[in-house]
Amino acid sequence: MQVKELERVETGIFGSLYQMGHEQVVFCHDEATGLKAIIGIHNTVLGPALGGTRMWHYTNEQEAITDVLRLSRGMTFKAAISGLNLGGGKAVIIGDARKLKSEAFMRRFGKFVNSLNGKYITAEDVNMKTQDMEYISMETKHVTGLPESMGGSGDPSPVTAYGVYLGMKSTAKKVFGSDSLVGKKVAVQGVGQVGMHLVEHLVKEGAKVTINDISEEKVKMLVEKFGVATVGAEEIFDLDMDIYAPCALGATLNDNTIPRLKCAIVAGAANNQLKDEVKHGYMLRDKSITYAPDFLINAGGLINVYNEFLGNYNRKRALEQAEKIYQTNLSILNLADDEKISSQEAAIQLAEKRILEVGRVRIPR
Repeated sequence: MQVKELERVETGIFGSLYQMGHEQVVFCHDEATGLKAIIGIHNTVLGPALGGTRMWHYTNEQEAITDVLRLSRGMTFKAAISGLNLGGGKAVIIGDARKLKSEAFMRRFGKFVNSLNGKYITAEDVNMKTQDMEYISMETKHVTGLPESMGGSGDPSPVTAYGVYLGMKSTAKKVFGSDSLVGKKVAVQGVGQVGMHLVEHLVKEGAKVTINDISEEKVKMLVEKFGVATVGAEEIFDLDMDIYAPCALGATLNDNTIPRLKCAIVAGAANNQLKDEVKHGYMLRDKSITYAPDFLINAGGLINVYNEFLGNYNRKRALEQAEKIYQTNLSILNLADDEKISSQEAAIQLAEKRILEVGRVRIPR
């Protein structure tokens, strides 16, 4: 069968798997607990697929499938570009975390993870806590992000935020000639665990920070603690700012928002910030907005749990490895300029190059 014929007949879910290069997708259902989950394994050339589990009240199942496919693919690039011997995977659980989560619920998910025999290793993501990882660990050893009291790495968000902060600084170095953020106007969209830590770094350095979040409680707390400004969800795209930092869910960079942006840099913690990574990566470039590739600068959390996966976890060592994000990001931005391509494309090329080269030297089993 010719390639064009294959592209023509591969539609629906299998078409998506073919186009994005996934190895395996597992649908998990347990009637007793109400668990509905999807595990996406994108690529295991460099090692087992390690990626967090996200719980979200998706509008429909197709939305959940799309999310897990995009997220797991991003994890492949994240591990590769960070020099980790890991593949890319991700899991999503469908439903309201406040209503469904329980010990039995999480342990049943742990059984599904265990059934993959280590091909997929889970960790924390949106709406998941270290307590959930502890429940999962009762059913499988293929879990990271365990509480520090159990010898785990605990909450990965401080390391994630630190990496994003360094990525932002290296992008500032490229754009402004200095990595100082003193006096820079930074809009942080989403102040969850990672966003809150990022705001703290920025305020301590002397940046002028504006925040937005769906949680009024979190916004109020950060205003009282740091004296930051606030803005509405839609108004954030129209701010006069130096740096836009998306730290909530993905796809906030799209046909509607990019034309409205008045900034020089986009650097944030969210995954899949570009709704269309090709089209919107070049839209930013055409507007002279420098984009710090999300899967690179938000890799601190993965670096953190990778250190736990290796054993004898040490937070200082994880932070030191996350510091490499600064120079890697700067190199990619320079490469993008030299090749006259988007920074996202440059980052993907570098990640794919490592996967291809290591794949050639792996001894077949």
